[in-house]
Amino acid sequence: MILKFDFSSSEPLYMQLRNQIVIGIGEGKLKPGEKLPTIRALAEESGINMMTVSKAYQLLKQEGYITTDRRSGACVAGKKTVEISETTLKALRISISELRLSGMKKDDILALCRSIYEEGETK
Repeated sequence: MILKFDFSSSEPLYMQLRNQIVIGIGEGKLKPGEKLPTIRALAEESGINMMTVSKAYQLLKQEGYITTDRRSGACVAGKKTVEISETTLKALRISISELRLSGMKKDDILALCRSIYEEGETK
């Protein structure tokens, strides 16, 4: 999985990392049980601070996307139902509102959602 960071973005780097890992899991690029790079290795490879990687991993663990073990490191968690946060629902509501305001109709919005969902299934 290739990570891309936008250092000029207002979105914190740890959230960019978290989001890319969640997308990787959701699209099947990262499989349950797959080992993630160590904090040190990922920080060196991506050019970001170790504390930033650690913060992202802690958040992913808290949300149930990964598990950590002192001996084996971080691994993608097995399939389980992840509770949808209020933040996620709020972001979705905002995105749908923006699409409506841009003139998209309900069927077009649903088709777009379907397309994005299916795009993740084929990767």
